[in-house]
Amino acid sequence: MPSSRRRVFTILAGAAGVIATESLLCFAWPAQHPQPIPSPHAPNQNFPPGLDGPDLKNTPDNKSIDPKTGEEIRTDIQKLYELASELREQAGKSDLNVTLPLSVVKKAQQIEKLAKKIKDLSKG
Repeated sequence: MPSSRRRVFTILAGAAGVIATESLLCFAWPAQHPQPIPSPHAPNQNFPPGLDGPDLKNTPDNKSIDPKTGEEIRTDIQKLYELASELREQAGKSDLNVTLPLSVVKKAQQIEKLAKKIKDLSKG
């Protein structure tokens, strides 16, 4: 009888040892992570900068605008300010809860067109 107990404990101890070493070995092996797929639009790392596209340092300064265009933008902004002031005065005089007067609508359309023109001139 004692030999059968010894044999059972030996088998259980062996099984516990196998389970413990297996869990330790699982942590020791590096996990297989999938590698990311490079983007086709990413810059090529094999070429030095400048060979695979335009050099950004040699491009002309886009912040400088033509003096004539700058003056036109300034005058348009002044006109926009005057139109907005007139619209504010007209809106203050009329009752906007009933209906909008046609002059207010036309003034708002003028302001919108002028603002779009200024935006387009600023883009270049």
